[in-house]
Amino acid sequence: MKKAIVSVIGKDKKGIIAGVTDILFKMDINVADITQTIMQDYFTMIMLVELADSVDFSLVKESLAKKGEELGVTVSIQHEDIFNAMHRI
Repeated sequence: MKKAIVSVIGKDKKGIIAGVTDILFKMDINVADITQTIMQDYFTMIMLVELADSVDFSLVKESLAKKGEELGVTVSIQHEDIFNAMHRI
């Protein structure tokens, strides 16, 4: 089981959480932790997700980016170790 960080940022509107989590559900990806907030008119969400080793990470990344375009938000995913390395002081 590998872990990754999914981030979602964009103008707030209905359906963002449902759209993103639907993709994860269909790809058998578990949401282990989630935080979201609205800063003025902007929606932000960060999720820690768990992926089976057999899941094609490139396909997940592509599917989330496409859904983000449909929703008018930016959706990205990074392996947990890369995310941690980038945010170390």
